[in-house]
Amino acid sequence: QVQLVESGGGLVQAGGSLRLSCAASGRTLSRYAMGWIRQAPGKEREFVAVISFSGALTYYADSVKGRFTISRRDNEALISLQMNNLKPEDTAVYYCTAGPLTERPGGYDYYGQGTQVTVSS
Repeated sequence: QVQLVESGGGLVQAGGSLRLSCAASGRTLSRYAMGWIRQAPGKEREFVAVISFSGALTYYADSVKGRFTISRRDNEALISLQMNNLKPEDTAVYYCTAGPLTERPGGYDYYGQGTQVTVSS
């Protein structure tokens, strides 16, 4: 079992930055790809970014490519999502995930409780 707890969400103006963190506990993280998905009100869950268990591979949704950066520090059981040049359409609840290397929002084994990100125009 893996427990994931997100932090770092909040309210920011368009063009601003936020850094989300996800603290993991339980089974060793080195077995899992780690990622982020998001869900805006009235919309389906959406893939954001994923990083392989080794950290060598990263994949991003086209909508965030060039603005968001995912990273992991397994020795600290921590993954992060640096979000720059935020846009109002980035407003959503962001969830940390762990599981296979996939871009399917429903394809992970574990999900955190989520952290709200709100971007004002």
